[in-house]
Amino acid sequence: MQIRGLIGQIDFQKAAIFLIWLFHVSGILGIIYGDSQWFVSATPINLSLSFVLLLFALRATPKVYWVVLASFLAGMVAEGLGVNYGWIFGHYEYGDSLGLKIAGVPWLIGVNWAILVVCTAAIASDFFDHLLAKAILGVGLMLLLDAVIEPMAPVLDFWVFDGGTAPMQNYMGWALVAFPLHLIFHALRLKVEIQYTHHLFLLQVLFFTVLLLQINTLKDAL
Repeated sequence: MQIRGLIGQIDFQKAAIFLIWLFHVSGILGIIYGDSQWFVSATPINLSLSFVLLLFALRATPKVYWVVLASFLAGMVAEGLGVNYGWIFGHYEYGDSLGLKIAGVPWLIGVNWAILVVCTAAIASDFFDHLLAKAILGVGLMLLLDAVIEPMAPVLDFWVFDGGTAPMQNYMGWALVAFPLHLIFHALRLKVEIQYTHHLFLLQVLFFTVLLLQINTLKDAL
């Protein structure tokens, strides 16, 4: 039974990895060469699918769901304080591309916080054994992705900061919120032995990097 279950888990991983590659690559091509506005509007579907597949992929490590929940709630609260009071990240507001909002914050932003914490923590676990080193690397990976996304966010109607550019406070805020979440993940000695997390993070970096290279074209198309 254990062998059969392991085979099923591997088969699911392969299918899940194939699906996220299909959706992200289709999104890149569609935004650049197709109906840009339609593909941008489909972002919530892509992110929701990635999250659902992640939840299923994590079945072998059920304790990690507590980190998923903590990351979602921490992200939503922190973003709510940012949007409504300018705390933590600076003064900004969300557009309509990410869908339904709670107190001005799209619920998918909380989902994305959960995705990024789990994925980057899983990647960091492959490089270091020391808790602090893993937490620092995980936070660094999250900041790397945020740095790539920020120039594209206003173009895609995700969010926009007062003045049009994300301040240094934004990146410091990300580190402030993400660091304790990574410490919790590693303090619980969670080991996510799936490659789905690695592929999902890589695809997010690839997706926004490609779009960033086409930013001038997209400004005219959107």
